[in-house]
Amino acid sequence: SALEAVANTATEFSNKDKERKVALFNGTNADDTRDPTRLGLLSAKSFSVRSPLIHITKDEVRRAAKHMNLPNWNYAASPCLRSRLALGVEATENHLKAVNMAEERVRKVLTLDETANLRVRMLSGQRAMVELDKEQIYNEKRSDGSIEDLLRREGFEEFCRDLGF
Repeated sequence: SALEAVANTATEFSNKDKERKVALFNGTNADDTRDPTRLGLLSAKSFSVRSPLIHITKDEVRRAAKHMNLPNWNYAASPCLRSRLALGVEATENHLKAVNMAEERVRKVLTLDETANLRVRMLSGQRAMVELDKEQIYNEKRSDGSIEDLLRREGFEEFCRDLGF
């Protein structure tokens, strides 16, 4: 896994220079700990990854980031790609790349910026599911038809098939 590779590199670095200790950090917050499907949290714990935001919520993180004038304070959450694979779908490099490419394609076709929540999930049986915020689906007045129609016209089904969905 990526976490394992980072941990191994950090360990090698620490072994070369005994005076320095390597610490790994993540952005896990209090809201994340309420989701039992976050298997990455177990991995992070087993590799002693530190979570400095663990006691504050996503909203509090955003408020602090806005206060600090960070340009990404209101970007959509971006959990690891592994979370886009349904239970039972193997986490291969090709699957993760396919999900990433599918999300990029949907974002481009729908002209969504970084603040819009979007997920393409790889389901069993070589199927894909696109998830968007309700506001994006129902409040968006599109002159080019429904989101589903637009994705079909833009060849999203064939695109996903080519990616191995």
